[in-house]
Amino acid sequence: MKGLLGRKLGMTQVFTVDGTLVPVTVVEVSPNVVLQKKTIENDGYEAVQLGYSEKKAQRATKALVGHVSKANTTPKQFIKEIRGNGLSHFEVGALVKADLFLAGEMVDVSGTSKGHGFNGAVVRNNQKTGPNSHGSGFHRSPGSLATIGRNNGIINKGRTMAGQMGGVSTTNQNLEVVLVDTDKNVILIKGNVPGPKRGFVVIKSTVKSVASVSARTLINRTPVVAAEVAPEAVEEVKEV
Repeated sequence: MKGLLGRKLGMTQVFTVDGTLVPVTVVEVSPNVVLQKKTIENDGYEAVQLGYSEKKAQRATKALVGHVSKANTTPKQFIKEIRGNGLSHFEVGALVKADLFLAGEMVDVSGTSKGHGFNGAVVRNNQKTGPNSHGSGFHRSPGSLATIGRNNGIINKGRTMAGQMGGVSTTNQNLEVVLVDTDKNVILIKGNVPGPKRGFVVIKSTVKSVASVSARTLINRTPVVAAEVAPEAVEEVKEV
């Protein structure tokens, strides 16, 4: 398994040459630094620890500064471990760039979902509401919580109630890599990925056996540059 750390920038859309619209999420993947390698001989499993995004020196602990100094780099904001042998050929201090993935590959993207605070059962669990007519005293409350029958009076574990919504780690699986731009250090992924804008995400090879798809041919959206006008032409226009 291989993986990269990045930051979600937002969503946009691109078009293929046949006119198909593809909604994509733009993920910034500046070069990741290999901070540590774990081997079967020393740790019992293979993994690579990656660091992403610079952290202010005054905000870093001495333990973090000492840890990253072994890789001859600066403290990082986002540090994650990628298990497997997909990155075993990288040494400590090496840079892992966006070209690790190719267009057409299927990936899993993990991140922290948007936090929505405390919400009721209707919003949080999509429960039905009660009648809104006159005389009804039941509108948005969850209703009976206990079971009936033999275990009457017992609230089963996992009962949907009001509570904290969002702000948890979640993963979107089997997302297609539409474009890898090594010049701008961005990856375009089809669909949505967890988290708010500027939120950190982890891009990994998909854990399910899903074959890669053929890379899409996108329309080249070259920015239009205003043509330069010669000074002589400007003078002629003024005279007229």
